[in-house]
Amino acid sequence: MPYNLEFLQEKLKKELEATHIDMEDMSDGCGAKFRCLIVSKKFEGKPLLDRHRMVNSVIAEELKDIHAFTQKTLTPEQWEKEKS
Repeated sequence: MPYNLEFLQEKLKKELEATHIDMEDMSDGCGAKFRCLIVSKKFEGKPLLDRHRMVNSVIAEELKDIHAFTQKTLTPEQWEKEKS
């Protein structure tokens, strides 16, 4: 089952209380390959692997059908530094 950007963004935003999500469908519209940047306070104090596990647990059901999901997870502080 293909997934669209809006569905995944809303689910991640709600579950992770994300303040910013930038997602791109890299699969030419088939909904099976995504690149995602997620900014959330819930990532504070967590190592990268734990952050990625948090994201993966939110979309665990969807990942059964998604072929590739590249993620970058940042705290709001890291996001502000990166934007500068």
